[in-house]
Amino acid sequence: MLIKGVPASPGIVAGKAFVLKSEALAIPKYKIPQKEITLEIKRYMDALARTRKELAGIQKKVETELGESYPDIFSAHLLILDDPTLREKTIKIIEENNINAEYAVAQVLEKIGKTFSNIADNYLRERAQDFKDVGKRILKNLLGKKEETLANLNDKVIIVAHDLSPSETAQMDKKNVLGFATDVGGRTSHTAIMARSLTIPAVVGLGDITQKVENGENIVIDGHEGVVVTNPQKSTLARYLKKRKLLAVLEKKLNKLKKAPAQTTDGHRISLMANIEMPKEVDLLERYGAEGVGLYRTEFFFLNRGDIPSEEEQFQAYKYVAERIYPLPVVIRTLDLGGDKFASILETPKEINPFLGWRAIRFCLARPDIFKTQLRAILRASMYGKVSIMYPLISALQELRQANKILEEVKRELKKDKKEFSKDIKVGAMIETPSAAITADLLAGEVNFFSIGTNDLIQYAMAVDRINEKIAYLYQPASPAVLRFIKHIIDSGHRKGVKIAVCGEIAGDINLTLMLLGLGVDELSMGPVAIPEVKQIIRSVSIEEARKIAEKAMSFDSTEKVVSYLKSVKEPLKLLYKKS
Repeated sequence: MLIKGVPASPGIVAGKAFVLKSEALAIPKYKIPQKEITLEIKRYMDALARTRKELAGIQKKVETELGESYPDIFSAHLLILDDPTLREKTIKIIEENNINAEYAVAQVLEKIGKTFSNIADNYLRERAQDFKDVGKRILKNLLGKKEETLANLNDKVIIVAHDLSPSETAQMDKKNVLGFATDVGGRTSHTAIMARSLTIPAVVGLGDITQKVENGENIVIDGHEGVVVTNPQKSTLARYLKKRKLLAVLEKKLNKLKKAPAQTTDGHRISLMANIEMPKEVDLLERYGAEGVGLYRTEFFFLNRGDIPSEEEQFQAYKYVAERIYPLPVVIRTLDLGGDKFASILETPKEINPFLGWRAIRFCLARPDIFKTQLRAILRASMYGKVSIMYPLISALQELRQANKILEEVKRELKKDKKEFSKDIKVGAMIETPSAAITADLLAGEVNFFSIGTNDLIQYAMAVDRINEKIAYLYQPASPAVLRFIKHIIDSGHRKGVKIAVCGEIAGDINLTLMLLGLGVDELSMGPVAIPEVKQIIRSVSIEEARKIAEKAMSFDSTEKVVSYLKSVKEPLKLLYKKS
């Protein structure tokens, strides 16, 4: 049986399954006498303290084994413990209902889980798993249950589980874990990030893999394609083992390209940049050969905390990235939060349709106090590297002009305060809405560059909620409508001398690399791990070939025909093996 999931960490492994059955905690519910409420709250706070001690210990272990880049995952978990949404609401339920702490914690976690499940952004939606991980630890400490770990495995196995928390992943016996497969999860979950850092092949989001695989059953995991094969026949196993050898050769080849330019055979060059969320992820740029940061998301500052981040705190983080990668450039996206994205301190209102609501640049323009603080921090950091500013979700020319007006006000304020900043800092706009795409020629007169945010552009262009499974089939990057939007944006920007980047998921999709190259993009920004393969494909063709492929792809009247053509004319996997 072949089961399709989400590729979380590359690699191919074959071995016996170790099925980790999900432990359902039985949460008791009982009344607490009024005179004992204070003691019950103390019991809850003691559980938080024990949980904090456990997480700090895991954080130290991870830092020792993996370096400084990955303990940030557990820093986020530690911040959750102090989140007022979790702590204060739990205490409130205990006090108002005279109820035990375990039940109160479970109630709050359920509400938080529902909030996260409605978020469109994959990265933020998957932070729900972090809340679950922390919540489970708190509950176990309240219930007096010992934590079970995967640290003492006796045989080499492939872990099959409903989900693996970052802490469970961090404590695995690496010598005996060949790979893992989970029912839930996505590429941007912290568990997936941990798997890639540990170089453990992993496939997540498999639905019900724990119900389809027996303990000790032979399985194959393909972390490149995102598939699991159960009880493989000898011929199937041989095919995957052969592919593993070829990929090992490819990996060595791609490593040699780390410092090579993303340049076609006839000399046309584009930039390959990295998308990052946390400051310390800049370590990944050198590992994968990125030419800078094309998208630095800043939402993490506003998540899981009880106050609004100060100018100084933001400045230090932006400065850290700018200095670390200099002379490479970094594009810092201003706050893309509000509406459908959860941030406890901001208390954004509930909306009937958050995807079309008060978010991103709309939120920032309505809250100039928050927006100006961030702009001040970015401008100050521009003295320490090649920093650019990018506004998210621009939908009208007046929004862009208003944002730039506030930026000029901040510059005047900094001059008055005798704070230095780069005088030639570049400003860009993310093109994510049909209105911005159609008026790209007008917007181009106000900025230095565009970055096409295809994740949202596809959603809005196709009128499809990308987290609604019933209509997920409509979310098609290669749709003729989407391709025409992209082509119009590129042409409109280039006519005004504006550089065009793509920073959505399709930037790292090797099936679409040649088409984007042929359409004329100047820059692709993606998860760092995707850069080597995309670079190899670019170096395997001429720009004229790519332009002809793009022109032909644009002529088709259906997504299916576009996809079929792109796979047949220049099979991406074959290009990866082509000699550069």
